Amino acid sequence: MNFKDLARILRISNLLIIIATQLLCWFFLIRPLSNFTATPLFLDFKHTLLLAVATALIAGAGYIINDYFDVKIDAINRPTKSLIGKDINPRTAILFHTFCNVIGLAICAYLSYRLQLISVLLIPVGCTVLLWFYSTHFKRQFIVGNVVVSLLTALSILILLSYEPAAWPLLKSAFPENAQGMVKLNPTWILMTYSGFAFLLTWVREIIKDLEDFKGDAEDGCVTMPIKIGIQKTVWFVQGLLALSVLALSFAIVALFTKGWIFPSIYMIAALILPLVYTLFRINKSIRQEHFARYSKMLKFIMIFGILTLIIFYFY
Repeated sequence: MNFKDLARILRISNLLIIIATQLLCWFFLIRPLSNFTATPLFLDFKHTLLLAVATALIAGAGYIINDYFDVKIDAINRPTKSLIGKDINPRTAILFHTFCNVIGLAICAYLSYRLQLISVLLIPVGCTVLLWFYSTHFKRQFIVGNVVVSLLTALSILILLSYEPAAWPLLKSAFPENAQGMVKLNPTWILMTYSGFAFLLTWVREIIKDLEDFKGDAEDGCVTMPIKIGIQKTVWFVQGLLALSVLALSFAIVALFTKGWIFPSIYMIAALILPLVYTLFRINKSIRQEHFARYSKMLKFIMIFGILTLIIFYFY
């Protein structure tokens, strides 16, 4: 197994996105919490970087174990991209999966110890268990697998709140007073909003990936949404979720625009609304695997553009 194979099975680009997302959320949302509370923050840059690396390692272990159990499906859906059993020995894959999980959980345990709050370790442990059962059972079940992945994506953001007790009292109000007595929008609520959109768009993307993988999933006996209710009804369901996403974002943009946040509003329309609307109307005309693969990739970029709004809001 060379470095290229390792990078492919770990989905290095996805892991870098996880790390970058957590660091951006820390810098723009967690760090400013010091303006709202006298309690010292636990998550400094060093602790946040450790948490981000741990999250990425656990996610990487999830990718490996998913590929391990998907050898038969990938041989049909992605014959040229399948690694396990070809370039990577199955035993080596399991050993590396275990290594990533152990190191990731060890880092989380260390942070929990430094925080003197062992209970927060339940989240990374729970994510590890969910990733295993997703690969062995949930992925092949109607809706359940999609929701599990969406939940795990949201938790990759929310885990920052679990490791920052200073944020917990602030969850009670969306508009608390800062240290100067000014009413401000609560950063913790913004973080939860981002995790909510991550959940929704990941759900859409996972269903589209099921449409893309229809043939292999059917051969393996999976009961995904396209197999259970048919491709056309699944596309309608995806369009409904996309319409919900566009509607929610539109309300947010109108609120920002009326408060004078012109440039952020224009950015959100161009980078989020228009691609979502394009996907909403075009996906109904998709009939081939590569069409669905294109929309899956587009949604991934939309999510990245969504995270980048943190930078725009901060400096605007």
